[in-house]
Amino acid sequence: MPNRSHSNAGHIAMNALRKRSGLHTSEREIQSAAPGTTLHAIRVGDCLDLLREIPSDSVQLIVCDPPYNINLAAWDNFRDYIQWAALWLKEAERVLAPSGSLVIFGGLQYQGEAGTGDLLEILMHLRRHSPMLLVNLIIWHYANGMSAHRFFANRHEEIAWFAKTRKYFFDLDAVRIPFDEETKRAYMKDKRLRPESIEKGKNPTNVWDVGRLQGNSLERVGHPTQKPTEIIRRLVRALSYPGSVVLDFFAGSGVTTRVAIEECRHSVSGDVLQDFPEYLQKQISMAQSSAGLLLPSFKVLGEGEGLSHPVFRVQPRQDQPRRRGRPPKALQPRREGHGRAPGL
Repeated sequence: MPNRSHSNAGHIAMNALRKRSGLHTSEREIQSAAPGTTLHAIRVGDCLDLLREIPSDSVQLIVCDPPYNINLAAWDNFRDYIQWAALWLKEAERVLAPSGSLVIFGGLQYQGEAGTGDLLEILMHLRRHSPMLLVNLIIWHYANGMSAHRFFANRHEEIAWFAKTRKYFFDLDAVRIPFDEETKRAYMKDKRLRPESIEKGKNPTNVWDVGRLQGNSLERVGHPTQKPTEIIRRLVRALSYPGSVVLDFFAGSGVTTRVAIEECRHSVSGDVLQDFPEYLQKQISMAQSSAGLLLPSFKVLGEGEGLSHPVFRVQPRQDQPRRRGRPPKALQPRREGHGRAPGL
């Protein structure tokens, strides 16, 4: 079967546009500017309670690592997984901006594993019940994992990337992988290739080789399903822009908030775990230790400060009236940070 991208009119037109240094319509409508101080609201509580307080069309990126329904803990057990997931999927679609994206971590369940919910069910539900676009199925490949004797040992998970509209924002240059000097010199000899493109580096493709966090990893904060910072950073850089809002309502280890701080994005995060603020404190402390005074200025919003968050300054579109509600109640005291621990 021939590669469809070779005859895809959209791909051909986009390549021609790039050669003319042109911008896609989604890029022309974006107003990217790094704020002086990013704002971060956090909540301990149910994801639906948080989502229903957020105005429509107000979030640029949702990072979603939901429970897998494999009885890992009390929060990972659902009688009807997809019925529950359908509720937050609908709300997630509502709060996304027209340029926004939803990324969902997950995997497939085999041989009657515990639970009835996996990424395949979510994919099929969205295909049947949502107009959102499946842009990529990213394969997160890692070398470390459990051995197996009755099947091929698993060494990957999936990340489904959905866009709300065809005008989704995507910054490939922010996540390109630089060529080594030898490869760069070889490519420079090929007159068909543009030198500026070679300098930018290569597209990382939809197969990402990033190691899983070992039990003794220095990144670990105590959450059992913590994702590597490198994975979250690539998603945040590619699918959001400085000054935009990143939402994570299964925030778990707090890594999304950490990356949002480091990359000058605002964030809203929540989780049912009472340990979530403690995990987030550890994440911020690690970010400050590694960045020192270079860590961008940030503020974790305290109780009563919710309305100051940029997510509530978004004006609703005329064709989709704003859904009103109380601002999310950030449960932690107000702190400011610029290389100093916020002490959540």
